Amino acid sequence: MNKIFFVGAGSGAPDLITVRGMNLLKKAEVIVYAGSLVNPEVLSYAEQNPVIYNSAEMHLEQITDVMAEAYARGKKVVRLHTGDPSLYGAIREQMDALAERGIPYEICPGVSSFTAAAASLGVEYTLPGVSQTVILTRMAGRTPVPERESIRKLAAHGASMAVFLSASMIREVQDELLASGGYQEDTPCAVVYKASWPEEKMIRTTLSGLAEAAEQENITKTALILIGSFLGERYDRSCLYDPGFHTEYR
Repeated sequence: MNKIFFVGAGSGAPDLITVRGMNLLKKAEVIVYAGSLVNPEVLSYAEQNPVIYNSAEMHLEQITDVMAEAYARGKKVVRLHTGDPSLYGAIREQMDALAERGIPYEICPGVSSFTAAAASLGVEYTLPGVSQTVILTRMAGRTPVPERESIRKLAAHGASMAVFLSASMIREVQDELLASGGYQEDTPCAVVYKASWPEEKMIRTTLSGLAEAAEQENITKTALILIGSFLGERYDRSCLYDPGFHTEYR
């Protein structure tokens, strides 16, 4: 049965797309891709000379109309999103619009920028004795954030945090992170610009110097802000591979 595939293109590097996503692109006859965010090199996997639309120049109704019309003609359609489409991908409204027309769809997950950023930095978000929770969030902008999920309130937990879509407001982010007392001025931080892209840039700093460090490098967009002691040096050894820890396999 033909269906529309929402595919995560990955964080930027073209070889970080999943094998499933690559194979779907190879068969695609129509591709609608997030042109302002997806590395155009990913489109090189397409082998069927597809018709390609840049969704950065389209609104929701145009996007769904293109996908629906192509589906009605029996074409194989890929909606290509940056990172993993389930994170800040605005796919729910697209899927609902397709469902209203009786058009089936499927999601192919992708490598998110927050995991690519951790890989580039060589860090682990969930360190024993440090943090076992990862908070993914953003500052309110054109898209509002519920008050109960404000960065100030989330920061009170002191957990590992990755802040999306907020590099242009990094001074406000810094102020909000410090306001709750969950993080201290010397809490390690990092800013990763375009994780896994050739032009990737990484900054390590502390919370008190976060905004200044990003501004010195002129980073104002397409960057993740990471906060937490997982970026530091101290942690406890995991029980998982401890010789005294018994599992059904060992």
